[in-house]
Amino acid sequence: MKFTSAVGVTAAIAAAALGLAGCAQKSTGSANSGGDSGTKTVRVFLSGDTNVQTLWEKDLAPAFEKANPGYKVDVTLDLHGEHDAQTMAKLASSVAQKKDPGFDIVDGGFVAKASAANLLQPVDASKISALSDIPADVVKAGGTGGIPYRGSSVLLAYDTKTVPTPPKTLDELLAWIKAHPGKFTYNSPKSGGSGGAFVATVLDKYVPADARAKMTVGYEKDLESYWDKGFTELKGLNPYVYQKGVYPNGNQQTLDLLAHGQISMAPVWSDQFTTGVANGSIPSTVKAAQISDPSFTGGAAYLGIPANTPNGDAALKLVNFVLEPAQQAAIVKDISGYPAISTDKLPAEVTAKFANADTRNLRKGYYDQMGKDLNKLWDEKVPGK
Repeated sequence: MKFTSAVGVTAAIAAAALGLAGCAQKSTGSANSGGDSGTKTVRVFLSGDTNVQTLWEKDLAPAFEKANPGYKVDVTLDLHGEHDAQTMAKLASSVAQKKDPGFDIVDGGFVAKASAANLLQPVDASKISALSDIPADVVKAGGTGGIPYRGSSVLLAYDTKTVPTPPKTLDELLAWIKAHPGKFTYNSPKSGGSGGAFVATVLDKYVPADARAKMTVGYEKDLESYWDKGFTELKGLNPYVYQKGVYPNGNQQTLDLLAHGQISMAPVWSDQFTTGVANGSIPSTVKAAQISDPSFTGGAAYLGIPANTPNGDAALKLVNFVLEPAQQAAIVKDISGYPAISTDKLPAEVTAKFANADTRNLRKGYYDQMGKDLNKLWDEKVPGK
């Protein structure tokens, strides 16, 4: 799906969207842009999970308020992004009507779409200096209004008790799976991104680079025929995966199988894995590393500043603060996210968490609608004996 008109795409549902505030979970303070007399309030709208809410409420917001007397951060959560369509509609309506959208910063998976629809303020290194320290392709993926502030990728986790030397490339991994029946699995792609990354990476073996580039930035249904060979290969793995053609439901189920020794290898999200190691739910014998040729996919999380926010300067001040080394280190500490800025600006004990992961290599996944088609086609073509 390509956005061609911020007004045309959303006019039909704009009225319903204006009631979005009642659907989201308020967490701190008032949604008003003013707040107490003399206080500048920055309203942050989150579309995601509670771990990101905790990051903002317990660390980023208090640190910003402490460093900037007279400023207040007001956080609202739409859990799991259940109302993303309404949020986009509300944002588009505010731009069309030149009204306050109700938030000054948005943190959600739809930021790149909002940017493409010209619903966000354009930013560059003159406004956000840290952008010059972030890989150009990561910045470009967010559009002119997307601000990358953290990231994650899918890694290959393996139990060193049974896999002393893990595969280093995709072809080596596929050969290993067939040589060790029942010792590998991945979750269905629609149930979690770690399984989706494995599927997309296998499909990518057969997709020309120029075609894949188009499929990461727009809906190119006619190019999906390039996936046929990849789906055939995935179907051929059924006899060799754990439970032979029956797949886990979700990232966590896959991690649990690995942690309890029922399998020896699986694709996992970097942040979930790092958190599991830290809290002891994943044994110390389980390690993770990135494969190559190609690597598993990953991506950045983006912030956006609505085009019509009345608090643009305060929003920019907060975004710049979040991209400073201290707050980037907090992101690593709190949610095991990759820092957006170069790791050489962070303490060694922080960067040690990613000794086997390339935090600058965030190979982009497929465009949203392409991903939905991928999930549907996998359901139709792959599971079963």
